Amino acid sequence: MKRLNIDVKKWMAAHFGAGVLPPFSFIYTGKPFEQFIKDWKFSHKKKRLDNVRTEHIFTYEDTKTRLQVRCECILFKGFPAIEWMLKFKNDAKGDTPIIEDIQALDTTFTREGKGDFVLHRALGSSATRKDFAPVDELINHVLYLAPVGGRSSNTTAFPFFNVEATGEGGMIVGMGWSGQWAASLFRNESFSLHVRAGMELTHLKLHPGEEIRMPRILLLFWQGEGDNYIQGHNLLRRFIFAHHMPKKEGKPVTLPFACSWARHDEANQATEQNQIDFASRFLQYGAEYLWIDAGWFEGRWPKGVGTWFIRKDGFPNGLRPVSDALKKMGMGLILWFEPERVYQGSWLDREHPEWILKLPGNPNGLLNLGNEDARRWLTEHISGMIESEGISVYRQDFNMDPLPYWRATDEPDRQGITEIRHIEGLYAFWDELLRRHPGLIIDNCASGGRRIDLETVSRSVVLWRTDYQYFEPNGYQSHTYGISFYLPSTSTGNAYPEVYSFRSSMNNGLVLGWNVYQPDIPSLWRITPPGREKEPFPAEQARRLAEEFKSIRHFFYGDFYPLTPHSVTDDTWIAYQFHREDLRQGTVLAFRRPKCTIITTRLKLKGLSPTARYEVHFKDSGVKQTFTGKELADGLDVTIERAPGSLLITYRQFP
Repeated sequence: MKRLNIDVKKWMAAHFGAGVLPPFSFIYTGKPFEQFIKDWKFSHKKKRLDNVRTEHIFTYEDTKTRLQVRCECILFKGFPAIEWMLKFKNDAKGDTPIIEDIQALDTTFTREGKGDFVLHRALGSSATRKDFAPVDELINHVLYLAPVGGRSSNTTAFPFFNVEATGEGGMIVGMGWSGQWAASLFRNESFSLHVRAGMELTHLKLHPGEEIRMPRILLLFWQGEGDNYIQGHNLLRRFIFAHHMPKKEGKPVTLPFACSWARHDEANQATEQNQIDFASRFLQYGAEYLWIDAGWFEGRWPKGVGTWFIRKDGFPNGLRPVSDALKKMGMGLILWFEPERVYQGSWLDREHPEWILKLPGNPNGLLNLGNEDARRWLTEHISGMIESEGISVYRQDFNMDPLPYWRATDEPDRQGITEIRHIEGLYAFWDELLRRHPGLIIDNCASGGRRIDLETVSRSVVLWRTDYQYFEPNGYQSHTYGISFYLPSTSTGNAYPEVYSFRSSMNNGLVLGWNVYQPDIPSLWRITPPGREKEPFPAEQARRLAEEFKSIRHFFYGDFYPLTPHSVTDDTWIAYQFHREDLRQGTVLAFRRPKCTIITTRLKLKGLSPTARYEVHFKDSGVKQTFTGKELADGLDVTIERAPGSLLITYRQFP
């Protein structure tokens, strides 16, 4: 954690090289790697990948058993960051001895002076108000982090965390593993912190010629004092935006602004005609996509999961007539799949039971993406549908915990191998879809946001980040607050064009679940607010809010600053700021929740130049005022007369 460690080239040189103990570990032939790794054959190769990335490959080889460990490191121009991925390969003619307890990250960080180590992290998604809630913990004992059930951001942990050495700076750790990872942090002396991270369970031999990969590790160093740990988070947001966000036509993907047929029974009653009619009603609001969710396939939702063939009773000519009609409207098609879950009796379950991992008494099976035949079929089938049906956004859901299936399948001397092969297969599947279909967007859903990590955000967007009570605004505010520490953008939905709830859902993308037929079909939809079922749909207000969203959506890719404490209660204010320094502009969203009795609060804006002048536009009143950056940093008093209520503020720096 020394400040010189911000020079990642020096950090890499100190931790990789002949005779140097590298920042990973494993046990081999029953011995810890530090007892033998320095004696293994070592080599180093360097390659420039592009103008901003340089790859260093460090190889360690046991000449006796022919086990090869390759660490593929990447340095990034303009960022104090290093990434690496470990690979193990058996070059012998027989099986290797057992390799176990593989830690993709295992190293000690030492600070310069006395002080605390503080862990800033987030919860995962569990469909509650606490999804992505920030957690700050003093590291004075062993802290252990792991998700639940084999999905990387499920419930208890989020695979990014910020380790702060108070008064000096810190380091953000990111994990690229869409399965069951684990990390531990403990202080082993007054100036040092030990960090370990990797798969939760590895105890396996490798067959001749076999190779496996481990979780990708990101270390991102930052400096600062006081509450400046937020600068580390913003450095991470910028880094992900620059190097990991999927790109379309060479630019980071803008998340979809979509409309969705949000019925009680999902899309089980969707047809060619009602979907085209529904989408056409959103043209006036500038919707960019129509999202057809579960139920378009034979067998419908939920029992048809595993039968990925289009229902003839709803779409006799397939989905191409829908996507063609959308194209004429200037819209694209988002289509939902859940390929890894296979319901009993579905087509995959009947026709290819050898591809399915099962547990006794559970109607859901897991399509084994580690099976090459299964993955090949899935790739060809989904790729063919993307082409033939005109799919713009491939939406992949995952509503089950895979870990019990993986571990039940492993042999005692191959523990972890089923998970490894499945995760490798997932990445290979997505990578092939992206290679075959330039411009395709993959939307990653796993019961909401339960599979978010460095690898998934590199290939996909998070259009629906939580399954928490659909469209409940106060929880959505808390979710935006928490997840924005780590990702430059996510998305969620809105049920009704009411100002408070709509703004609670705004981000770079947004899903509209509006009942545009109201009041003609008041009982069909689950989401019309109580007491308004018989009112005409407020089309004019909907247009104004859609325009408001489009006018600020680009700000969400900027730096994030929390302006109030995080809260999941209804008796408080919550506010946050998104700042684009490249544009010298930004936005503030502030909410007075329904049980809050405080009318006025003071918001201290961040990231501004103290001497610069800013024009501040209070969107609700239309008032524009000029302040210096120092005045805004000292505090801007804002008032909301009635609760619940919201304020939208934008600002721009004068030249």
